[in-house]
Amino acid sequence: MSRGESSPTGRSRLVWFRSINISLARYVIQGLETIQRIGAFTLIALGTTITKWNVARHVVRPLIREQIARAGVRLLPIVGFLGLALGFVIVGQTVALLSRVGATNLTGTLMVSAVVRELGPLVAALIVLARVGTATVIELGTARAMGEVEALEALGIDPIHYLVVPRLIGMTLSIFMLTVYIIIVTLVSGFGFSFLQSVSLISSDYFQQIAAALRWTDFVFLGLKSVAYGTLTSLIICYHGLAQPIRLEEVSEATTRTVAQCVIACVAIDALFILVYLLV
Repeated sequence: MSRGESSPTGRSRLVWFRSINISLARYVIQGLETIQRIGAFTLIALGTTITKWNVARHVVRPLIREQIARAGVRLLPIVGFLGLALGFVIVGQTVALLSRVGATNLTGTLMVSAVVRELGPLVAALIVLARVGTATVIELGTARAMGEVEALEALGIDPIHYLVVPRLIGMTLSIFMLTVYIIIVTLVSGFGFSFLQSVSLISSDYFQQIAAALRWTDFVFLGLKSVAYGTLTSLIICYHGLAQPIRLEEVSEATTRTVAQCVIACVAIDALFILVYLLV
């Protein structure tokens, strides 16, 4: 052993590195266990959705419509406002800057890359998570803590079919529809703001450039990304609300944990699709 390692400073550094490694290993193991449990819950939820699609339709279908109204229709005003803000900040300023440097021919490519591929799906998913996802965790966690889930099982009602499937389908469809809505609002309002800045780009050229920059894969990947965001976030939300016993005082902690994991899942999905865009 060297003199530096035998000294008190060397031993303290060794203890510090060991504690860091132990903490990292603990976090990795906990993360893998969480992924495994969420994966098992996902398989159960998807299996229930497929096998019981026509079971109790008069009960489940209204619940799906209620979730679409809750996570989609009611969020249209705030999504429209954010679309206007993104149009001003991203599209309007970008078009104005490109006009100053004489590179307006790049407008379509930049708008498709920034708004259609990235910002639209991600912003829609985060809005649904913030406005509906947190409330859903509290709602389901409180129901689990109060014994309502066990009461459903005692009545012969599948909690997954009654509580998870409507939220899974409703949130997924809502995120997809809000994604399309916010993209349209952002692109249209962005050109409006750039027009107010006297940018030498007429509307026909602007939308023709966007149409020319779009490929058929953009439509496919946009739908797949929106569905992936909606499916994974809704399953994580329902998992933390229902899949494990919880007390009332633990609901807030479960909500915080849900938001963090949903954000990580959305970033991971986005990174995966970036790789796919580069390979295609």
